[in-house]
Amino acid sequence: MENRFFDIIKIIKNSRTNAIKIVNAELIDLYWKIGEYISLKITQSQWGKSIVQELAIFIQENEPELKGFSDKNIWRMKQFYESYKDYPKLSTVLRQISWSHNLAIFSRCKSIEE
Repeated sequence: MENRFFDIIKIIKNSRTNAIKIVNAELIDLYWKIGEYISLKITQSQWGKSIVQELAIFIQENEPELKGFSDKNIWRMKQFYESYKDYPKLSTVLRQISWSHNLAIFSRCKSIEE
């Protein structure tokens, strides 16, 4: 009797997997946009290097429930954007892997080919 419900379990698990992929892609896109924004502001000399620390504090004070926006992680977002901005073909692949995998790749590789 229970065997007839295994298909439903499979459907649930597939949907959960798809949801995780969608959330991951959205997070990577968010981190890309934050990195791009900060990079452009610093490049245009509108912001100094201390702005990342100020931003991290501002987020923590104004939106304490938002996690993952320490100064260290925000710098990584900027580095992530700057590492890949000239390689648009990679953007699809980047959104398919987790943030931690992206960090490992761009922090350890010495060239874009790697």
